[in-house]
Amino acid sequence: MASSAPIFYDDVLRVVQLLILLIALILETVAFVHCLTQRGAAFQALGTLPKGAWAAIIGICALLTYWGSSALGIFGLIGIAAALIYLLDVRPGLRDIADGKGFW
Repeated sequence: MASSAPIFYDDVLRVVQLLILLIALILETVAFVHCLTQRGAAFQALGTLPKGAWAAIIGICALLTYWGSSALGIFGLIGIAAALIYLLDVRPGLRDIADGKGFW
């Protein structure tokens, strides 16, 4: 009894890692495309990083996640964090500025 893990353990691990990779790439791509379609002045009005900085951070991390084929590597985790910060913090602020309602 050398191993107590089921025979299909490696297959399940590969499928789970592939799903995490796909979710990470979709998340980073959505954040990157949304960033590219916004006006640069809105980022300044919001008081956050400039549009180019957000696009570079998310885009480079998305490429490194794709080339490294690992969402659980250092660049994958940084890319997921940057995309989530952009989508959950910056995007609502940009939407409020575009609507003309302000932050309240």
